[in-house]
Amino acid sequence: MTALSGLGIGWRPEIAGIIAQLDGLGFCEVIAESVGTVAPTALTELDLPIVPHGVSLSLGSDETVDGRRVENLARVATLLDAPLVSEHIAFVRAGSIEAGHLLPVPRTYEALDALARNIAITGDGLPVPLAMENIAALFDWPDDELTEGEFLAELIDRTGVALVLDIANVYANALNRGRDPWTELQRLPLDRIAYCHIAGGSIRDGVYHDTHTDPVPSEVVELLRELTHSGRRPAVMLERDGHYPPAAELLAELDAIADAACMEPVATSTEWVRS
Repeated sequence: MTALSGLGIGWRPEIAGIIAQLDGLGFCEVIAESVGTVAPTALTELDLPIVPHGVSLSLGSDETVDGRRVENLARVATLLDAPLVSEHIAFVRAGSIEAGHLLPVPRTYEALDALARNIAITGDGLPVPLAMENIAALFDWPDDELTEGEFLAELIDRTGVALVLDIANVYANALNRGRDPWTELQRLPLDRIAYCHIAGGSIRDGVYHDTHTDPVPSEVVELLRELTHSGRRPAVMLERDGHYPPAAELLAELDAIADAACMEPVATSTEWVRS
């Protein structure tokens, strides 16, 4: 599906020193909007495939995607010599109001039309393929016409994009709706995976939140293991966006993900493991 393989991690300046010591890392992802006119040296020196990950295109909006934001994503892709870029199946603004969060798109045919139109416009402006990520949603729209699996399959059929399968988001959505995560995951278009996300979360007020600032639950790691045992071996990466743990904890998470994905560990040569 893509040139990506192996274990990856979301590159953030706060953990750049740890990432620089990882041996055998397959790729990195970086928030596209965080990249200025010059790529961070600590990122480019890794000499790895780098995927710009957009968070602001709002492709699920019924408004036409902002051409300037597409141009910026294309610029970052070229700057980093990226093999692909990725964004979310979501919207973040309506009118002049910025939500500040990824909001779920109604799973309707009308929303599919708008999303497919914006993806087509975006794809025409990019120098590399676009992959789209399933998000964690705390609610469903009352006028949903399709299941998440049906919606994603239809979107991929219409646009030809690949899927960034966020396994933690599948877990979150299933847990909050009282469903079985593995059953829900199998209903997604798994033959179109570009790569996978793994991230942590926590329960607040009885609801599971995909925070990216908490440890990865063992249940999410086991969901990855089930995917691996089913015969699928996509590239997988860890996302962490704050409350960075001590290096040893972060490396242990990477080792657990590598084990679940039947990949070689990447932390063995770091100073924290050697000491």
